[in-house]
Amino acid sequence: MTVDHDRISVDLANASFTIPKISFAFYGRVSTEDNQDPESSLQWQLTLARTLIAPHGGVIVAKFFDIGQSRSLPWQRRPEASRLLASLSDPQRGFTAVIIGEPQRAFYGNQYGLTMPLMAHYGVALWVPEIGGPIDPDNEAHEVVMSVFGGMSKGERKRIKLRVRTAMESQTRLEGRYLGGRPPYGYMLQDLGLHPNPAKAATGKRLHGLIPDPQTAPVVQRIFGMYLGGHGIYAIAEALTRDGILCPSAYDRKRNSHRVGIAWSKPAIRVILTNPRYTGRQAWNKQRTDEVLLDVNDVALGYTARTTWNRPDKWILSEKPAHEAIVDQVVFDKVQETMALRARTSTAPRRGYRTRHPYAFKGLVHCGVCDRRMQGQHSHGLAYYRCRFPDEYALANKVAHPRSVMLREDHLTRPLDHWLAQEFDPLRRRHTVAKLLETAAVGVPTAEPVPVEGGPTVTECDAKLEKYRAALDAGADPAVVAGWIADTQAERAAAIVRQREEQAAGPRAAEELEHLTEETLLEILDELGGLAAALEKAHPDDKLQVYTNLGLRLTYLPDSKTVRADVDLATHRWETVCVRGGT
Repeated sequence: MTVDHDRISVDLANASFTIPKISFAFYGRVSTEDNQDPESSLQWQLTLARTLIAPHGGVIVAKFFDIGQSRSLPWQRRPEASRLLASLSDPQRGFTAVIIGEPQRAFYGNQYGLTMPLMAHYGVALWVPEIGGPIDPDNEAHEVVMSVFGGMSKGERKRIKLRVRTAMESQTRLEGRYLGGRPPYGYMLQDLGLHPNPAKAATGKRLHGLIPDPQTAPVVQRIFGMYLGGHGIYAIAEALTRDGILCPSAYDRKRNSHRVGIAWSKPAIRVILTNPRYTGRQAWNKQRTDEVLLDVNDVALGYTARTTWNRPDKWILSEKPAHEAIVDQVVFDKVQETMALRARTSTAPRRGYRTRHPYAFKGLVHCGVCDRRMQGQHSHGLAYYRCRFPDEYALANKVAHPRSVMLREDHLTRPLDHWLAQEFDPLRRRHTVAKLLETAAVGVPTAEPVPVEGGPTVTECDAKLEKYRAALDAGADPAVVAGWIADTQAERAAAIVRQREEQAAGPRAAEELEHLTEETLLEILDELGGLAAALEKAHPDDKLQVYTNLGLRLTYLPDSKTVRADVDLATHRWETVCVRGGT
């Protein structure tokens, strides 16, 4: 018998025949919920697959690895699995079968029943080690076996979640162990040595604990003292901002780069006042992650995770103090009693959750003054987007911001959809492509921040604040440094406003467009033309998906009552799918 790259030739006496090789695509999946090392788990799955196909002359020509993706996600929502499914319709895909190492890691619940018909439609066989070869779609026993593996996968995931939560609860309650996450404002992390778990210690993981931060712990004590002294939450935020004390997001920019950090907010003060960790006890389960259906009209899309705050009676607290306290337990309890008395009424029933309203521009509308995302709000059956910066942040830094900025959704959808349909219309696509190429030809601005007339940039202000913080650590006079910080924060707030105005007035950077050719842009516009024309009658959730894939960013300028719409075609990466009957 001789073996070459393409075929296996077998000579038996005077008879000669050839057995064509079978080309396989391998699919494997592993995530942290499996409680295994990703690399070793994938290698084990790959070994099982090769062991199965080797006697049949099979060869793996393509590999699809989903790392960090939960098994509960349908194949269409896993990056590599969806890429595998998309390749099935390609006649030049290069493989005729798919091999899976462990079915309980690939299929969850009824996912096999939703995936196998697609493979059978395109004539792609599915090989599984437990079956001993390819699955017969018409074999009832094979279907029962795969259904059992789907159920086993679902049960295994539930058991792992239960074990992990039980262990974390015990470690918090009995040991007071710090279980990760960012330290609360007023504390910093301390290295406590190797991890007590030998397996984790062998990989270099270490145990950490909380110690008071000498710079911010006194601020926490001041907040509790002011509240007991009769000051309200907003008054405390105003006083801290006026005194030049950095808010949590400004003090720790590395962990809060996504936040503005120009002033203290009321929610930040409230979170500090209600955090039991300041009494020295460890806390866990303050938040929970619920799995809700992504689309109630299409259960096959699976679930999405939604983080929700638990009620205080559901929090898990350590039985003994786990770290040095910043606030006395008596003071903390008195603050909680005072907050309950200042509420609407301490005996009022909890309000139920409001029905979720769909928003076509969820997360896409930004305030042109503070650059924060505007929040959705329904009023009298209409959808609005609002920014209430003054109601949430202190204004001692002289931020010029209207008390309330409101934008009505239907005033935006009609002109926007009309503009998209017009620009992507087949009759105007040459004109649109010419404008895009002209934009790309203007030139790409440098990555360095461009100074804005009228004062320092945001980056320069951040650099000053870091120097002032270093000066405090070195022993400089706090009263003098506080004045510097107050002035710099005011300059930073003004710089943010100038920067937004400059970006709104100037042309959009086009560095992503310069690599696109005219042919590529025409292909994109051909596809977008039909989508844009169908937007007028589309559901808000479907519109949101299209707008997001377009790279749409909306900036509302309240002074001129105009909206700047930017579309980034360079991020056009979606796969066309069927949504509620339409494409």
